[in-house]
Amino acid sequence: MGQTDEPRWKVISSKYISRKPWFTVRQECVELPNGSRIPEYFVLEYPEWVNVIAVTPENRFVMIRQYRHALGKTGLELPAGVGEPGDASPLETAKRELLEETGFGGGEWTEFMTLSANPTTHTNLTHVFLAMNVTKQRAPAPEETENLTVMLMDAAEVRRLLENGEIVQALMAAPLWKYFATGN
Repeated sequence: MGQTDEPRWKVISSKYISRKPWFTVRQECVELPNGSRIPEYFVLEYPEWVNVIAVTPENRFVMIRQYRHALGKTGLELPAGVGEPGDASPLETAKRELLEETGFGGGEWTEFMTLSANPTTHTNLTHVFLAMNVTKQRAPAPEETENLTVMLMDAAEVRRLLENGEIVQALMAAPLWKYFATGN
């Protein structure tokens, strides 16, 4: 986050409440630099996440339509995923996820930005990559728990979705807004 001169909180005690693949949480008692204590501070541990703004040579955005159970809604998102132990880097994770979920790959890749879902409680970061000139490489091969529809959309359609609040995942909306703001 850039700032290293702020005093750190002191951890008085720490214990895991849950250690599941998608719900690892620890409860800590922490002491702030001013001496105040928070007896029950909860930290959610997640692996690194990736999102991909993937654009074809025809300037079509590769988007995913997917149901999200917590909201009970289907929405449009960027291709995204979670780092796996065998992945050498977030870039490798991003390339793997794009190919698995959409069947698209290749192109020119750059790291676009890095975000935190919630630095107050989450331990991980989301690495966003811009992949230009991606092409269809194969059929999608999503995981068993994923029910995805791949959609190709032009820039005007994606921007309209943003303006109308139809892309609600903040870690996906923010990079798309940056993409349009920087004139890519």
